[in-house]
Amino acid sequence: MFATWVGANANNGTWYIGGVLAACGFVLALKVLLFSSTLSYVFLSLVGFIGYKTGVSTMGISRASFGIRGSYLPSLINFTQFIGWTAVNTFIAATSVSYLLHDLLGWPLYGHAGGVKGMVVGIIVMSILHIISISSGSRSIQLIERIGIILVFIFVLWESIVVFRTVSLHQITAWQVPAHLKMNSGVAVDTVAAFNLAWVTAGADFTRFTAKKSSATIMPFLGALFGVLWFAFIGLIATISIAIASGVYDPNNSDPSTIASKLGLGLLALIVIILTSMTANAVNLLAAGSALSNVFPKLSLKTSLWIVAILSTLVTFIPMILGSFLTAFIAFLDYIGMVLGPIISIIIVDFYLRNKKSYRVSDLTVKNGRYWYSHGINWVAIFSWILGAALFFLLRQLEVLNTTIGVTFIDMLISGIIYYFLMGIGERKKRQNVN
Repeated sequence: MFATWVGANANNGTWYIGGVLAACGFVLALKVLLFSSTLSYVFLSLVGFIGYKTGVSTMGISRASFGIRGSYLPSLINFTQFIGWTAVNTFIAATSVSYLLHDLLGWPLYGHAGGVKGMVVGIIVMSILHIISISSGSRSIQLIERIGIILVFIFVLWESIVVFRTVSLHQITAWQVPAHLKMNSGVAVDTVAAFNLAWVTAGADFTRFTAKKSSATIMPFLGALFGVLWFAFIGLIATISIAIASGVYDPNNSDPSTIASKLGLGLLALIVIILTSMTANAVNLLAAGSALSNVFPKLSLKTSLWIVAILSTLVTFIPMILGSFLTAFIAFLDYIGMVLGPIISIIIVDFYLRNKKSYRVSDLTVKNGRYWYSHGINWVAIFSWILGAALFFLLRQLEVLNTTIGVTFIDMLISGIIYYFLMGIGERKKRQNVN
């Protein structure tokens, strides 16, 4: 479990999030990264325990709170967000492919005249590699994970050495963000929270196979936290080091491919980035396939994996249409924070507070059973989620939160409270009707 969750964050997206946080400055970025990641992965441990206790995937667990049919909502949201993460890692890796084509064949880089051709070829190449990686189902995914994690560790150590040969730690800590590009602390907290909470809804998918409580709770927390702190730190210092060396800070150049090129790491670094995309996307594809299978139980896992691989290829082209990967990435994180936070709160409140850490697992698939509610849907959970998502959008308009602690965790707290009290009101009305 520890290795699995370190591997989940040992990817291109984590480097990129570190580069994005450079807009806060070194010290504030580290504080935000530690605070937001630690709190996010507490939720990972809580969901991990539910998986251990029930032996059911996260989306299967959501049937208890949202209803058997109502669980289609969190499943579809989970499906879309892991499609999105697959696209994020694919786009970054495709950038590496375009750099390879530039170095080997002289093709223009993306962002320059004629550079679209290299990116299109890169996306196609990465999509083919992803399809090959999932062709044998979970066994090939395990193989990709084992090989990829070794390569990515070597690359990160190599990049760290190169960075500190280029600039000193004192220079990095003293670097000042240009005022017009500075990111507020609250926005940074929300950005990191959205990045980390994306893994929470996949927690039970893995911990349901664990034999010990500590393997389902402590190990995912420590592994995910270690992975995100280490790899985001590398992205952070690499981005700042380039800004210091070049005298120009551009948050759009925070992706690992651009960083590797500017640091002079060579072709081998680009190849490793491509391979690590496959490592990260092995988890993303598996989680998306699992969510799709909850909505369409007759689909085999392999069929689900093929569907998500093809859809993620199409989604990867969105940043090219928008003209900015950073713009698309931040918008995607805002979407995750808005829709996932309330779902996670509802699941956790339902299990720990309303059901006292116990579910009747056999009823999770039974029509007219304990978790059928009204025609298979718990409308209280749906309504609480809608309120939570709307509240997230409204709270984002408050400058005081954007400049302090952000809105994500406040929104999650309020969403959980709303669900708890609305369910309590509903149960009291039922008892009165019976009496």
